Amino acid sequence: MKNLFRKTFLLAFIAFGAYSCSEDSKDPSGKASEDITLSAPTDGSFSLLASSASEELFVASWTSADFGYQAATNYKLQMVKGTETFTGGNIASLDLGNYSSVAGTSFEKSVTVRQFNALVLAANPSGIGATESYKIRIVGSIVGQLDTSENNLPDVVSQEATVTVTAYDAFDEFDRIYVPGNYGGASGFADWTPSNAPKLFSKANDGKYEGFVWMNNASPEFKFTPVPDWVGDKGENNPSGAFSGVLGTASNIKPADGAGTYFFTVNWPAQTYTMAKRQVAMIGAATPNGWGTPTYMIFDTDPASPYYRMFTLDLALAQDEFLIRLRDDWSEKMGTLSGNMETLAATSANGIKIGGGNMKVPSAGNYKIVLDVRNAANYNLRLIPN
Repeated sequence: MKNLFRKTFLLAFIAFGAYSCSEDSKDPSGKASEDITLSAPTDGSFSLLASSASEELFVASWTSADFGYQAATNYKLQMVKGTETFTGGNIASLDLGNYSSVAGTSFEKSVTVRQFNALVLAANPSGIGATESYKIRIVGSIVGQLDTSENNLPDVVSQEATVTVTAYDAFDEFDRIYVPGNYGGASGFADWTPSNAPKLFSKANDGKYEGFVWMNNASPEFKFTPVPDWVGDKGENNPSGAFSGVLGTASNIKPADGAGTYFFTVNWPAQTYTMAKRQVAMIGAATPNGWGTPTYMIFDTDPASPYYRMFTLDLALAQDEFLIRLRDDWSEKMGTLSGNMETLAATSANGIKIGGGNMKVPSAGNYKIVLDVRNAANYNLRLIPN
């Protein structure tokens, strides 16, 4: 199916005139022209399928921003729902990369089904299975401009295009196993019900699974099942239920550490597993407590909440750095996919990983922090301004 939906976005950007540098400041300044062209698509329809997740959906193509000099520029594909605007809506972003912008040049970037589906669901978390209209555009920003500079060049913005998209549930891309147990009813699921239990996902669809499970029971017990019923279920090989690391049928698995969040890895072909209790907390200079004291996140068990079965926290944040810390001894943390310090995009589902780099709040303010660790192949974090 590769290239089945291949289309080309040809987006031409506003040229911001010829910027000049004064002898005193050497900082460019100028004004935008009215030249802006969006050639294709003026519309388009995409029915996205999990089975095609890794395939190319289209090639985004756009002309270079013109800042009057050769400038390192970051480009993003942005999206909002068709009923919203880019000034007041929930803006989702897909990073297209950094390029050396020179007037008259153009760039291309392949976008996969998975990337575009994630963009849609970031713009519209309730959009799974629904055919809806979205607005898209490309935005170019000078790389490395200081937020405090009085001479920052404004972002360059393309025309808007309208597309119709049917998104799929990202969970459908990956194999999973189920973790039913006696903790389910108190943890936003159901007791001993595989079809309504937390899931562990295989990032490579290779029989190796991982994930986080919140167990709100002082004496938790559970099993793993390969399907959403009891066929082929596995527990502990140790008859007492105490951890041995080997799967078997002798007993339910019985963690000794009581209620809390557990992180699991399961190698189903080898019939082995690991489990360890984890904290889920935000820590860093961006938080009121700094790097010394974590602020713990809360697991949302309200089915009516848009953050159902995610970890959330409402907090006033400074424009500074932070991490999600999983252990007090700093041996495990979650941060940027690149491993480098990055400023997060507000409201977007920023991909993160265990062992990642520091994250930075884009601007000071009150935020709802939403950590989604339901799918091991798509751990992500959002900063939603309150």
